[in-house]
Amino acid sequence: MFGKIKEIEERYNEIESHLGRPEVIQDQRLYQGYVKEHGSLTPIVTTFRKAQAVKHEIEKNRPLLDDSDPEMRQLASEEIETLRSDLSHLEEELKVLLLPKDPNDEKNTLLEIRAGTGGEEAALFAADLFRMYSRYAEVRGWKAEILSQNATGIGGFKEIIILIGGQKVYSRLKFESGVHRVQRVPETEAQGRIHTSAVTVAVLPEAEEIDVAIDRDDLRIDVFRSSGHGGQHVNTTDSAVRITHLSTGLVVSCQDEKSQHKNKAKAMKVLLSRLLDMQQAEQHSKISEERRNLVGSGDRSERIRTYNFPQGRVTDHRIGLTIYKLESFLQGELDLVIDPLITHFQTEALKKNSDH
Repeated sequence: MFGKIKEIEERYNEIESHLGRPEVIQDQRLYQGYVKEHGSLTPIVTTFRKAQAVKHEIEKNRPLLDDSDPEMRQLASEEIETLRSDLSHLEEELKVLLLPKDPNDEKNTLLEIRAGTGGEEAALFAADLFRMYSRYAEVRGWKAEILSQNATGIGGFKEIIILIGGQKVYSRLKFESGVHRVQRVPETEAQGRIHTSAVTVAVLPEAEEIDVAIDRDDLRIDVFRSSGHGGQHVNTTDSAVRITHLSTGLVVSCQDEKSQHKNKAKAMKVLLSRLLDMQQAEQHSKISEERRNLVGSGDRSERIRTYNFPQGRVTDHRIGLTIYKLESFLQGELDLVIDPLITHFQTEALKKNSDH
């Protein structure tokens, strides 16, 4: 491990010397590239240097263990014990920092929320999840923009797609993919019985055109008249856009904007991200099951998380974690579950690394 870190430290020092050169500063593209790389290496180098400093302190204290004064020997022993504990923590931190990075972690994210089993109640819960993720984005200083929505008459969504932009969005939201189950008494339920509904969430990294090779001849673009929401503000122009990717059969439509140009741009964003998702799934040689693994079919059995309103609890089934803070969670305090999820998956990755 330390051999690899030494190489990283050498590269870090090399970048620092580049960043001070006038010719590099003048070439903004080159300069920004170095700044980004420097930023990604800084946590590793800083932690490594802290570990080296602690090791040095241990060595400095070692001779005192043979001191003639018993009190001094005791103090040195306690100090070394504390330093060893610090070193152990720093080494664990380094192992996590050296794990292979997910190339999508820094990307913005498309969040697709769809009502599954449960009809209107599922659509209302889809709207609750949309508000929850929007609030979480707000808490973290991210920007959320609706790309497409299919609203129901009473405030729910059959489907809503949002683009969330900001720092490390995908790295924190990628574990949200799957079936989210809700147990509660619907407002329309006279008997007070608890209903179970399901909503599927898919988290896709936003794709740029450079990420996906796309042939314009492989696209069919249709324009049609927007239906409007609930029959109101019906568009009299053909501003809605449907894009079909002929070779994969993927279809994306967008009609939220009054401008055809804006609808086309939003639909392209969604299409590119879905194509990137398919390409990456192919690279992992499981294209057919990847999307099924990601969101499931909306069936209640494929759940990753349950939101139980009568008991005020949220349970994440992947790590067996239950918290009794449902209201806070729905208000955007998702880190209550996201932090333990990240720790769990990092631990799994460390185990795999040590097995090889």
